[in-house]
Amino acid sequence: MIKAKSHRRRRRLVPTLLGALALLVSLSGGAQAAQAAPPPDPAGCSTDGLRSSLNIDGVTVDRAELNTTGTFAPAPGTESQFGGPFTDLPAYCDVTLTRTDTANNRITIKMWLPERWNGRFQGAGGGGFSCGINYGLMATGVTTGYASASTNCGHDNSWLDGKWVLKPDLTLDQPLLTTFASTGIHEMTVTGKAVTNAYYAKKPAYSYFNGCSMGGRMGLMEAQRYPKDYDGITSGAPAVNQPQVLPSLIWPQLVMKEANHLLPTCKQEAFTNAVVKACDRLDGVADGVIGAPADCRWNPNSLIGAKTACGTITPKDAAVIAKIWQGPKVNGRFLGYGLERGAPLSYLAVTTAANGALSGQPFSVGLDWLGSWVQRNPDWDWHTLTYDKFVQLIDQSVKEFPAFSTDDPDVSAFRNNGGKLVLWHGQADPLISSQGTVSYYQRVQQANGGARATNSFARLFLAPGAGHCANAAGPIPSDPLAAVVNWVEHGRAPATLPATLTDPDTQKTTVTRRLCAYPLVARYKGHGDTANARNYHCAAGYTH
Repeated sequence: MIKAKSHRRRRRLVPTLLGALALLVSLSGGAQAAQAAPPPDPAGCSTDGLRSSLNIDGVTVDRAELNTTGTFAPAPGTESQFGGPFTDLPAYCDVTLTRTDTANNRITIKMWLPERWNGRFQGAGGGGFSCGINYGLMATGVTTGYASASTNCGHDNSWLDGKWVLKPDLTLDQPLLTTFASTGIHEMTVTGKAVTNAYYAKKPAYSYFNGCSMGGRMGLMEAQRYPKDYDGITSGAPAVNQPQVLPSLIWPQLVMKEANHLLPTCKQEAFTNAVVKACDRLDGVADGVIGAPADCRWNPNSLIGAKTACGTITPKDAAVIAKIWQGPKVNGRFLGYGLERGAPLSYLAVTTAANGALSGQPFSVGLDWLGSWVQRNPDWDWHTLTYDKFVQLIDQSVKEFPAFSTDDPDVSAFRNNGGKLVLWHGQADPLISSQGTVSYYQRVQQANGGARATNSFARLFLAPGAGHCANAAGPIPSDPLAAVVNWVEHGRAPATLPATLTDPDTQKTTVTRRLCAYPLVARYKGHGDTANARNYHCAAGYTH
């Protein structure tokens, strides 16, 4: 069962989630190699050699060096962002390039080119306020033979820190903003393919994009705005409509503040544990996971009067929880989705005790978006926020940052180019609700000829109990990239995605599942090991 963490633990764990995804999301690359190429001449991995063969306006080759050590360690202090250090790596050419934008901002692009190339190119997405460099995805990519690229979009700040968007005069750095919104990933892709061609003397046979969270948003952006960049895209836990999603990260804190009623951690845990227990068996098995959060009708008022280590549950406690789950809705106006029932509250509803009083601590990504991005005030005091002000800031966010909204359901150009898209989302995601991804996919179906027509190029997989781009109580897809590769190169559309739950201490798989293509769900057959995927089948829905 998911247990809430302390604020300090939460700050340490969330970056680890992205690192975990980076190590899992493309473990094998799945399908047979596109057309494996012979190893390049190692002498070609040189700065001068690559400079002479690459000619792209505004791009310079800073360094090209063969790495045969089998290891790579990110710069000190950055390991937690996208994983590392990494071991058991194959020999590869480590390339650093610089692109300058119209304002002379220096944008770094990193490429890892394996000696044993599988003929494919992989673009790697970022997370939070960071494009990358996503060394985790690059490490798994190069291990399975992909020429892999990632970019920092012009800044190396932590993914939790969005203050880089402000210039010293507290105005928005528009060129950097545009790079982060869309052009940075596109330019990385164009440059990455050119470097791949220059190094191997052969164009990649297929190109794939891999990302989760902000990287998931980047994948959708590519499908919508640059439909010829990639043959296949995996988009996990995407912040589909970022100008609404990021402000919504502060919603639980605003609810508690406006109610003048902060809930201590143990009461938050009591509600999470109770709703999981009440709705655990919707999929026919008691496993500590809500198989269908949308079908869970448990009322938090049911817990009123229950005793906890931090006091008796009160009607006011229940009202706060109900409003957090409901999500941003003010005066009847829908502004975003709330957390799914069963998702931990310990990320967005953090409260800490000092001198006998509780204080709320908003998640920094939502705080920086509303403070630095929307109001151009990095020192904004969030305690001044009210429901009316929240509505105003949401409207301003949507108006001023349309480039970050990737909710356009018309992906017909991507479809017509032969592109394949796999979306997936954990249903116990403590940061971004899976309801937003479901809503987007439904609109894609409506805009592209219905469910059957959409299934021919885009499929959604929901992962019950899974967290944000990582295991939680439930498993995550073990290799969604492999599913995309099989689909693109062999025409095998995925009916299910294999998913695994891994023990963080032993690194052993403890649960396997089949995640079913939406709207089907995995239902227990009624016999056999409930931790084994073989004992589940895809069905139209759950029985109550």
